[in-house]
Amino acid sequence: MATLEICCFGAECALVAERAGADRIELCTSPAEGGITPSFGMLRQVRDLVRIPVHPIVRPRGGDFCYTQADFSAMKNDISLIRDMGFSGAVVGLLNEEGHIDLPKMEILMELAGPLAITFHRAFDMCINPLLALEQLTQLGVARILTSGQQANAELGLPLLRTLNEKTQGPIIMAGAGVRLSNIQKFLDAGLKEIHSSAGKVAPSTMIYRKAGVTMSSDSEVDEFTHYCVDEDTVEAMKDIMSIYAPLAS
Repeated sequence: MATLEICCFGAECALVAERAGADRIELCTSPAEGGITPSFGMLRQVRDLVRIPVHPIVRPRGGDFCYTQADFSAMKNDISLIRDMGFSGAVVGLLNEEGHIDLPKMEILMELAGPLAITFHRAFDMCINPLLALEQLTQLGVARILTSGQQANAELGLPLLRTLNEKTQGPIIMAGAGVRLSNIQKFLDAGLKEIHSSAGKVAPSTMIYRKAGVTMSSDSEVDEFTHYCVDEDTVEAMKDIMSIYAPLAS
C-alpha cells in the first residue's frame, strides 16, 4: 500500500492524523508561509504523544530557499536538535542563487542529520533543472523528494512526477501540493508510492468575545478567528482509497 504523509501544524492535528490512519507526519508551524520549523515545545510534545513517524521541517523562515549564513546556522542547530530528540526524519531544502541545489550546505546538513531520513521538500519545485537535481539528491543520499512536479499543484505536475518516478535510482518521489481526496487516485494510477497532503479544513475560533478593529496580522484580509486543522474524515477516506487500490496495483 502507498504511504500517506499528512502535513500537521501542531500536536492536536498530529494526533488527529494518527488516529485517522496517517502513516507519517510532516510537522510544521505557520501554514500561511508554507511551513517553518516548529518550536522546541511543539517538537517535544509531538514526540511524546505520537507513535507514527514524525518528520519536522527545518526551515528558518518563509520566502525563498536561498539562505544566509545566519539562516544556515539556525538550520544546523535545528537539525541537530531534531536528531538528538530521536525523531526518525527531517524535511529540508536549500538552493543557491542560480536555482541549483546548494550542495555544500546540503552536504553539511546530511552529515549532521546522521540517521535521520531526509526529505528534500518543495524547494525542488523552484530549482532550474529537476533531472540534474534528482541526480544530485541521489548522490547526497536523501530518502525522498516532496514535489508538485514543478507546477502550481501536483495534478498539473503529473507528467514530471511520472518521469521522476521512472528515473529515480534512490529517493522516493512523493507527490504533494493540491493532493486531495478528489484526485488521490490519479497519483496512485501514476505509480507513486508516497502521497503528501494537508487534508485540512478551517475551524472556527471558540472565542465568544471578539475585539473589533484590532488585528495581530499584517495581512488585513486574514480572519484571526479561524485556524487550520486536519480533517479526520478526509484522512480516513484517503486511506480507504489507498487500501482498496493496493490489491489492484499489485
